[in-house]
Amino acid sequence: MDLKFTHIKDGKISMVDITEKKDVRREAIAEGFIKLRRTTIEAIRKNEVAKGDVISASIIAGVMGVKKTPEIIPLCHQLNITGVDVDVEIEKDGVRVIVKVSSVGKTGVEMEALTGVSCALLTIWDMVKSLEKDERGNYPETKIEMIKVVEKRKENGDE
Repeated sequence: MDLKFTHIKDGKISMVDITEKKDVRREAIAEGFIKLRRTTIEAIRKNEVAKGDVISASIIAGVMGVKKTPEIIPLCHQLNITGVDVDVEIEKDGVRVIVKVSSVGKTGVEMEALTGVSCALLTIWDMVKSLEKDERGNYPETKIEMIKVVEKRKENGDE
């Protein structure tokens, strides 16, 4: 098997040249989950978290994460993001974040969707950490998990 690395050119790391690719509509959906204590979940539901509205803050963080992806992930292209939808669902044992990103461009938006999910989940953790700490200041029950791309679409064929 002859492996070809798309981000290595002349032995050096480089951004892939997508100049010749056609602009097409693209979409990616990613999700992730943060496991929390039941008391923390109730505080979020009742909007009683000392730092403020956890759901609204996480939605804003998700959108900002999408927009800032090329600044924090090396070799990601600047994309023309045409839409971002962040859905936050409070569940029995935590909070699920789903981010849908749309674009018209030459490359996919799955990294943007994953970054949006990650930023939203980290914001939730930051806002509720005082409720999640144990007596030693650790987070034995809190964990971010199952971050994944749920679906990726491209208007004209597959990538």
